[in-house]
This record gives sequence, C-alpha cells and structure tokens, in this order.
Amino acid sequence: MKRHIPNFITCLHLFSGCVGIVYAFKGELIIAGYAILISALLDFLDGMIARLFKAYSEIGKQLDSLADIVSFGVLPSVIIYQLFLQSPQLGNISTFLNYSSFLITVFSALRLAKFNIDERQSDNFIGLPTPANAILIASLPMILAQGNWFFSAYILNPFFLFIFSLGMSILLVTEIPLISLKFKSLNFNDNLFRYILIISGIILILIFKFAAVPIIVFIYIFLSLIQFKLR
Repeated sequence: MKRHIPNFITCLHLFSGCVGIVYAFKGELIIAGYAILISALLDFLDGMIARLFKAYSEIGKQLDSLADIVSFGVLPSVIIYQLFLQSPQLGNISTFLNYSSFLITVFSALRLAKFNIDERQSDNFIGLPTPANAILIASLPMILAQGNWFFSAYILNPFFLFIFSLGMSILLVTEIPLISLKFKSLNFNDNLFRYILIISGIILILIFKFAAVPIIVFIYIFLSLIQFKLR
C-alpha cells in the first residue's frame, strides 16, 4: 500500500487543478489561486512521501508531470486569460493578446518534458519550475483583492499581461540554473542560500502578504544566480 500513497496524493493535486480551472472560467480567481496553492502543497508532499517510503516508480514520475501540466500549466493560463478579459479591451488587438495567456501552458509542457529527460536536474533546476511560476500567477488576483495600488495598475494592463506571459514562458525553458528546495541535510553552509530564501520569504509575506510573492520569485532567481556564479 505504501507505494500507492504518493500517487494518490498526486491524483488529489490533479483534482485540485481541475476544480481550480472550473472556478477560473467562472471568474472566481481567488478560489482558483487557492487551488494552485493546494496543488503546490500536494506536489511537495507526494515527493516527500515518495522519498520517505522509497516509493519511486516510473508511473509516479509520469503522473506527476501530467498533474503539473493541468495545475501549473492550464490553470495559470486560464487565470491570466480572465485577467486579460478584465483589462481594457483594445479592439481587434485584444483578440490576439488575450490568447497569449496560453503560452504559459505550452511552455510549461515543454519545461516538464525537458525535466523528465534532463539528468542535470536531479539536484537543482534549469529554468523556472512550473510550481513557482504558477504560484506567482496565483498571487495576481489576490494582490488585486488586497487593493495594492502599485501592482494593481500593472496587473490589469493588457500590454503588461502580454509581456508578463511571454517573459514567464521564456523563463520556464531558459538555461538558467536555479536552486532546488530539496534538503539533503540540514547543514547550514550547504544550504545557506536555501535558508536565506526561506527566511526572507517568510518575513516578506508577513509584511506584504500576497504582494510579497513577485518579490520572492525575484529574490529566488537572484540568489540562484549568485550561488551558481560562486560555484
């Protein structure tokens, strides 16, 4: 039974993504964002339990990628699409701009396919992980709900959304080495940048709430570049 527990959790992660898509199409983006957060938590748990029980399997690896493409690929794209619809429409141009949101799905699929066959990504990531990208997108409607004036002016700007979708799509597949949060030990020196990221992330969230997420993602990329530059 132990070897089926991680796959069961992955299925819950997929189910959460599907429910989130339904709410996203209904325009209830806060609930859709929470669905991404739940999927991200379940995605972390299935990997942790698989390592704990040594319940690795090829079907588990493939199932995890299929769940990721729904929860961290399709669902974020639908959230961005709905934000496009809430933004000022620009005549015939918006017809094309709005659909650019689904670049996130396409490049997430490419990212996951590369990850499955890239042996370099066993300890660290190359390219932005799909859960990190999805959590960033999940934070956007929550930032709007907070009424953060600085970010809100950009979030509902169609040109910003287009550049954001394109930029995040490129980051998903670009050859940039990024830190993995998988701890092999609790040694401080070995995990210095991981501890800095976690501590700074907690502090920023306590201060800025959901508006901290874009800052944390920037810090994550910046710390990763410093770590691998030093190496």
